[in-house]
Amino acid sequence: MGARFTGWPAEALAFYAGLEADNSKAYFTAHRAVYHESVREPMLALAESVAEEFGPLHLFRPNRDVRFSTDTSPYKTQQGAVTEGEGGSIYYVAISAEGLFVGTGYHQMASDQLQRFRRAVADDTTGPELVGAVEAVERRGCSVGGEALKTAPRGWPKDHPRVRFLRHKGLTIGRTFAPAPWLHTARARDRIVRVWRDGAATNAWLDAHVGPSTIPPDDRR
Repeated sequence: MGARFTGWPAEALAFYAGLEADNSKAYFTAHRAVYHESVREPMLALAESVAEEFGPLHLFRPNRDVRFSTDTSPYKTQQGAVTEGEGGSIYYVAISAEGLFVGTGYHQMASDQLQRFRRAVADDTTGPELVGAVEAVERRGCSVGGEALKTAPRGWPKDHPRVRFLRHKGLTIGRTFAPAPWLHTARARDRIVRVWRDGAATNAWLDAHVGPSTIPPDDRR
């Protein structure tokens, strides 16, 4: 068993504030110990503490993939981690200089998922169920995210009563927390888990009516 999760120390946020100001190999190398002790190790401890309920969190590498980007900054300015439930919903958390972001849902749907999603949204039985689940979680302080079109997708009426959801190409429930004293304590886990649990009804709807893609990963784009 690894170390017990006790939150992220203030040095974690300071590390990323410095990285935003100087995103260079020299900065990262000089502060590598801070990254490991104040960012990575707490995230690993969190991963162990939530694994039984949500599955093992996978930590993203700190390096950016700059091969196809005009932004050649070598490092990400946040440390993210993600896991996926059996039904296809993902659980995501990230720490940065701006604080903590927690999200859950379907970040980006493949074409087969999107077809199933839109059919279920348009259905007069399953569609209102999603609306109710989302409105309930919004009342609890979460926000709805995921890439969305500016208007109704081709073939769907612009005045559809659930066009808000038809526009989505991904659907997530999330919450951003500004830096606060609790972030440096074990109570940070409670905030993270609360958001993931708040998204349970939306995830259950997505898992039931959309589910994982059957398209091979290399063919999804």
